[in-house]
Amino acid sequence: MPATVGPCGQSQSSCFIEVKIGFMIGCAVSMAAGAPFGSFSCPRLGLRDRDLLGGVRKTTMQSGGTFGTFMVIGMGI
Repeated sequence: MPATVGPCGQSQSSCFIEVKIGFMIGCAVSMAAGAPFGSFSCPRLGLRDRDLLGGVRKTTMQSGGTFGTFMVIGMGI
């Protein structure tokens, strides 16, 4: 089946592409917010050196995955 063309000669994207873009945007925004949060919360827990970097990375990835999932649900609806 050929791709349909929009009004300005652009091809329309599929639902899967829209959902994938929603996840990437949600993940990037939340990771940008999760990095400072992890940077402030991990030292308060007493983490130092490698544990501190691992804690910040874990906090950043968890917040990115969580909000990315919510963005996927929103884009799917």
